Amino acid sequence: MDESVTWRARHFGVYQTLTSRITDFNNPIFFADEMVSGAFRSFRHEHHFIDSEGVTIMTDIFEYRSPMGILGLLADKLFLKKYMTKLLVERNSIVKEFAESGKGKELLTGKNTNGSNFKR
Repeated sequence: MDESVTWRARHFGVYQTLTSRITDFNNPIFFADEMVSGAFRSFRHEHHFIDSEGVTIMTDIFEYRSPMGILGLLADKLFLKKYMTKLLVERNSIVKEFAESGKGKELLTGKNTNGSNFKR
């Protein structure tokens, strides 16, 4: 709760920096992060986890408001909603791969699955 992360990424050929903070947390079933600073007018990203017969299912709810008033609304209609949906699907695919392959545990523990250490 209240931890934050800042990252820099290139979208539409422009580097952007975004900071989000964990604003809601109910371990192990839910957390939400909200933008503190960045290109959006606002965003809230909820992560819901359920156990279904030993398999974890994650559901994302991503709500955002674009900047620039009517121009932002137009951007949403023309391309931004589709772009953000694709971005989240791709990111979740990577999260799934790390979780199921053991790579995620390696990142958390600093050890490869064969027991050797690696640097983060």
